[in-house]
Amino acid sequence: MSDRETTSLALRELFARQRLAVLATREEDGQPYTNLMAFAVSDDLRSLLLVTGRATRKYANLSADPRVALLIDSRSHQASDIHDAMAVTVLGEALEVSGSAKERLLTSYVAKHPHLKDFASSPSCALFQVKVRSYYLVRRFQEVTELHVRQ
Repeated sequence: MSDRETTSLALRELFARQRLAVLATREEDGQPYTNLMAFAVSDDLRSLLLVTGRATRKYANLSADPRVALLIDSRSHQASDIHDAMAVTVLGEALEVSGSAKERLLTSYVAKHPHLKDFASSPSCALFQVKVRSYYLVRRFQEVTELHVRQ
């Protein structure tokens, strides 16, 4: 198995187990801002889906500057995490989805988070698709693997 295939498999396994990510956006003054977000990922790893209310700071930040970073990890809050936990930083661009694409992608999001169906379907919420540029996967404390996505 190639490095790319091994990394892709590790990412798929991590994403299947985890439901939440830390989203980093940028405030108007350049200050980083983070939020805990439910996410879903596409089968080809090219994009992630996020839902947020339109009246939130993160919505304003995403609308002003679509560049984002997300952190998804496998920590268990044990001392062993320093060697056993895996974390991935995702870099990409978040674009609001509308129309028939929204309907299709929302189905995928709700499949992972059925308890968020009413929230995600609300007209007061927006669906964002993060077009992934790169994954930076850290395992065994210092083993870093990069996976660059071709859009």
